[in-house]
Amino acid sequence: MTIHSAVIQKLLRTNAHLGRRVAENHFKIYTYGSRNGLTIIDSDKTLVCLRSACNFIGHLASQNARFLFVNTNPVVDEIIEQMIINTGCKNDTSWRLGGFLTNRFSPKRFRSRNQKFNLTSVNRPDCVVIFDTERKSSVILEATRLQIPIVGLVDPSMPLETFKKITYPVPANDSVQFVYLFCNLITKTIQYEQKKLAAAKGNVVKEVEPKIGEAALPAGTIKIDGVNDELTVLPYEGLSPASDDPTEIKELLEKLVVVKINDNKGTKMGFDGPKSAIEIANGLTSLDLLANYIEVLNSKYGCNVPLLLMNDDSTHDETLKIVEKQSNKNIICLVKDQHQENDVKIAFDQREALLSLKKSGKLDDLLSQGKEFILMLNSDNLAEVVDLNILNHVIKNKIKYCMEIEERFRIATTMNTWVNINTIANHPETKLFGPPIAITIPVSQNLPVEDTSDLLVFKSDLYTCDKGILIRNDARINPANPIIELGPEFEKVADFESRFKSIPSIIDLDILKVSGDVWFGSGVILKGLVSINARPGEKIVIPDGAVLDNKSIDDQQDLSE
Repeated sequence: MTIHSAVIQKLLRTNAHLGRRVAENHFKIYTYGSRNGLTIIDSDKTLVCLRSACNFIGHLASQNARFLFVNTNPVVDEIIEQMIINTGCKNDTSWRLGGFLTNRFSPKRFRSRNQKFNLTSVNRPDCVVIFDTERKSSVILEATRLQIPIVGLVDPSMPLETFKKITYPVPANDSVQFVYLFCNLITKTIQYEQKKLAAAKGNVVKEVEPKIGEAALPAGTIKIDGVNDELTVLPYEGLSPASDDPTEIKELLEKLVVVKINDNKGTKMGFDGPKSAIEIANGLTSLDLLANYIEVLNSKYGCNVPLLLMNDDSTHDETLKIVEKQSNKNIICLVKDQHQENDVKIAFDQREALLSLKKSGKLDDLLSQGKEFILMLNSDNLAEVVDLNILNHVIKNKIKYCMEIEERFRIATTMNTWVNINTIANHPETKLFGPPIAITIPVSQNLPVEDTSDLLVFKSDLYTCDKGILIRNDARINPANPIIELGPEFEKVADFESRFKSIPSIIDLDILKVSGDVWFGSGVILKGLVSINARPGEKIVIPDGAVLDNKSIDDQQDLSE
């Protein structure tokens, strides 16, 4: 395979060739044809335009030029923020206000305000890079008036008047995957020119590795016992499939123990108790879902996979109440050791939970029962399933320690962990594991509950519960879940539940933003992009059976229009 073919395949994997509508005449120079009313963009043309845009950006970067990155799509905000951080570019956000360039020194009066405010842009940029040109025509107009060159993604339906103002158009679908690829190319281009400038001055530029959140780790390394070990990553698709023979599957499962660290409290969501006790669907908690799933697994294959719950003092009593309803299932509750540091209790990670099992003698009991592997579950993930392909891989290859990771934007987030019981029982506490093995898992296997916005997704008609597993509704066309942002009025679980007579239908919802004193009736249907903003002192009630399709609501009267 030639380099050109590999690059074209990379573009095709990002869906860059899929146009949304039939192309306008001026755009047809970039098209390969059409199918079912949709434009097929010529990937060769996209590649040529990408090279031209990056060459121009690199030329400006070599002269320490100032860039302005413009985006209004919240789905890719994180990607662009990381690009800005990695390149060290200062991005002025005053572009969100009209006249940010052409009237930047003129006083502007805002509605509902008596005072005037100066839109003082930090510096006029040398180049504007726009990732959603169709929605930011005002930015294009202002940059054109000041003769500032524009690099932007262009859509087949873009009007000719807007298209002509873009200096370096890049014809492509603005999918998350392509935006990531585009941002990565911009990052590498700018960093390359920065290195050349630094080398000319005798300086060394150190690249900044992207890192998002405490649990996010670079895709090539992971921190274990204070040491960065090389991480061998295996693609899930490369695993040998487990046998379909029920007898062989039973033999695999008989060697397994499922452990859930149950020390995460729901205080962030205003819930006084363990997070696993929050109702998710049909009156079931996440702990109920897990217990039901394990029971179905045992019944189907005639095996005995026990479920161990590692609680702490603050979650143990409430967990026992849930387990009482599951008295017919093989569930064991343990209270793990509490590490003390300056008289403050420290939450334990998986390593400390394993050491607690070792000290209690529970590992010896498991070994005597013929158990060989522990599957430690991420406590916030609702898609907790025993993957037979991974279980088969770790047993047959006698792997000591294997992590499931979900990789997004070159950031690897740790999911479930597979641990050989003999490794824990026979090794000193200071070094439990050697260099780890990691397996990348599909995004669909990570369904975390972090706030009430996630609760809205899982309680809606987008998911149903079947035998302890949340199943996504096939009626939804968009492969991604809706982006939901609920205001502080919905932050606590009790407030969240009181503001909905019933959870709205969100099968066709893309983005929902709710702020202020908003209440939902029963049978509400949300579609497309919906924004509901109640002003201070005002109340908005969404009536029963209302259908909000690409609707922006700022007061009660907007619902009658």
